[in-house]
Amino acid sequence: MKRRYSPYTLPPWLRQIRAVGVQIIIPLTIFQGIRTVFFPTTFDVLLLGILIGLAIALRYDWI
Repeated sequence: MKRRYSPYTLPPWLRQIRAVGVQIIIPLTIFQGIRTVFFPTTFDVLLLGILIGLAIALRYDWI
């Protein structure tokens, strides 16, 4: 049987890091998106994709 993820089972210091990450990821993703529009490199596009995936995962509590 699959265990359900619950952020309340994490240690307090890890919950704090996750809370800060949730607040920082959206502005960082927007900045990277603007940077990718002006200076598109392969690394920027890959980084933007990773940041978007991370933002969605944090938003929907997948991680």
